[in-house]
Amino acid sequence: MTSAALRSRAWKLLEMVTTPLLPSDYLDLVSPLRAGADLRGRIEAVHPETGDAATVVIRPGRGWRGHTAGQYVRIGVDVDGRRLWRAYSVTSPTNRRDGRITITVKAIPDGKVSNHLVRGVAPGTLVQLDQPTGDFVLPPTRPAKVLYLTAGSGITPVMGMLRDIELDDVVMVHCAPRPQDVIFRDELHGLVADGKLRLTEVHTATDGTLDIARLGELVPDWAERETWACGPAGLLDAAERHWSEQGVRERLHTERFRPRIALDGDGGGGNGGGGGGEVTFSTTGRTVEADGATPLLDVGEEAGVLMPSGCRMGICFGCVTPLKAGAVRDLRTGEITEAEPGVLIQTCVSAAAGPCDIER
Repeated sequence: MTSAALRSRAWKLLEMVTTPLLPSDYLDLVSPLRAGADLRGRIEAVHPETGDAATVVIRPGRGWRGHTAGQYVRIGVDVDGRRLWRAYSVTSPTNRRDGRITITVKAIPDGKVSNHLVRGVAPGTLVQLDQPTGDFVLPPTRPAKVLYLTAGSGITPVMGMLRDIELDDVVMVHCAPRPQDVIFRDELHGLVADGKLRLTEVHTATDGTLDIARLGELVPDWAERETWACGPAGLLDAAERHWSEQGVRERLHTERFRPRIALDGDGGGGNGGGGGGEVTFSTTGRTVEADGATPLLDVGEEAGVLMPSGCRMGICFGCVTPLKAGAVRDLRTGEITEAEPGVLIQTCVSAAAGPCDIER
């Protein structure tokens, strides 16, 4: 008998002994980060950055393939007995010696996962991981002159770049309400002192919102620079208009945490029929009630359903899913989409418009 056949026979015997569980279930208890297991990570430390942001240090399992500076990772966290998935930029350099990775999380009002990670998670906690993804990265041929335009937690993917890749001419314009709200402020000013970065902070609580039309006063040669911008939709919308008007749109690279939703949740301005309903996730067999304002991506994640997406980090159409039955409303336009064979919806911008069945 071959060694492979012996191993197969031994494994079947183990399955008989451990039923109704599998041998792998017991291995998960003693070695959850082993090669071949579902990709997980163990939280090893949480370091405060500001009053509402913290850096989470994670030891990934052996299946981790590594990331490119600027990419993000989806993390599955158990909160109040439910597994919720969120996407966060990897803020550690790609060559960190101890093999750990970091994400930096800003707690948002009513954010179950963000508040848990910033204020409630304990070292030793296991989390689920997806492989990193995202195209908000520097090209293989490094540009001679770079501008980073960021606001709030939009600084996180850029920090991953700054820690990983040293460029000759780098300018950053960063917006935050007050100096103490600037994530990584001490490290950024250390780069300034070392001559590796020119930094302008816009403190919106006192200076007001950044007027993109006056960017030239802060960065006279902005139009000559390859620009990576990340932050709230208003900032990115203004940047895209400005770069387009000046004929240099190809030099602007943006990352959006969520597509801009123009309508409120009551269906006003749309085609009506957006009052919510019972949402069935047929693959997992879960059914929940949803209102007409919450994106189905969030509804699914709150229900513990694994919802593929890159929407929070600018990767459009990563959340496209078949609509098997019922109808949904596009939160941007109010348009109603009804189920029919082959119809696909974007769960990040679609809400329930009555009972519906999503193939997840």
